Amino acid sequence: MRKLLTLIVVYPLAAVLALTVGARLAGAPSAGAFFSGAGPLLVVTALAVGFSLTSFLLGALTSDYSWVDRLWSTAPVLFAWVYAIRADFVFPVTLAALLVTAWGLRLTFNFARRGGYTTMEDYRWPILRERIGNPVGWQLFNLLFICGFQMLLFVLFTLPVRELAAAGPVSAPGAVAFALLFLCFLAFETIADQQQWVFQNIKHGRAPMEASGEEDRRAVEADIERGYLTRGLFRSSRHPAYFGELGLWWVLYLFAAVATNSLFHISGLGVVLLTALFTGSTAFTESISSSRYPSYGEYQKRTSAIVPWAPAPPDVCDQPASRV
Repeated sequence: MRKLLTLIVVYPLAAVLALTVGARLAGAPSAGAFFSGAGPLLVVTALAVGFSLTSFLLGALTSDYSWVDRLWSTAPVLFAWVYAIRADFVFPVTLAALLVTAWGLRLTFNFARRGGYTTMEDYRWPILRERIGNPVGWQLFNLLFICGFQMLLFVLFTLPVRELAAAGPVSAPGAVAFALLFLCFLAFETIADQQQWVFQNIKHGRAPMEASGEEDRRAVEADIERGYLTRGLFRSSRHPAYFGELGLWWVLYLFAAVATNSLFHISGLGVVLLTALFTGSTAFTESISSSRYPSYGEYQKRTSAIVPWAPAPPDVCDQPASRV
């Protein structure tokens, strides 16, 4: 609970301080004047720098390096509404901000039920900290990647919302089509996270097994013995939630690209880097999974990493793996 209170209290103060410093540097009389008068991208950048430095300091003080993780579902939403407010709530920008808000609410819910705002630090950071093995090197990684690069990524992958403010008239049917496609990817990601949530609760004894029949029960038991999920959306993708996440941000970029008649635009840099990040994250996460579960390599061979690819066999290994 202390972490949640810190998040609620410290980051709004950091936002005010960032806008105040931005006002000083820009020669604006107040933080409010800076927010309403400076370019919206400059305002977003000031907020991002403030959040990044705050996260670095909190990590150094608490030895918990997941503070930026706790901003994944909130900072991009804030940035989207900065663009909407500064664009006087024109239709395409407001629609994009609403879509990003729906994404943020879903991610916030999923992160909260896993304890992300109260107890949990990303399990990968202690492992990576041990691999780096140097306190100075780790703090540099914390500053430059965890806090710096990820916050920069938030700025970049929300840039399409800003570009929509400069777009010409957007047809309502076209906007609705992009919105529905965005929501389809959001629903896909939601289903993937729910399937993983149910499996992890059964695996760790927090919920009873619910199966539709004997065959389904045996399949659930086999996954529990292996230690990882291979059913549902995980039958055709090892990381279906990544596919949904990347898909919706690519849709948002294409929405802005079509609206501005410019397919190759700087605002696409964010989703390209996000794709690269998820690809690297997949490799690192699966190196951990492979060390825990002997049969995971077979699952990797038979199942697509991110993009769902059928057909995928229902059984990914001949013998269940022992849990570690």
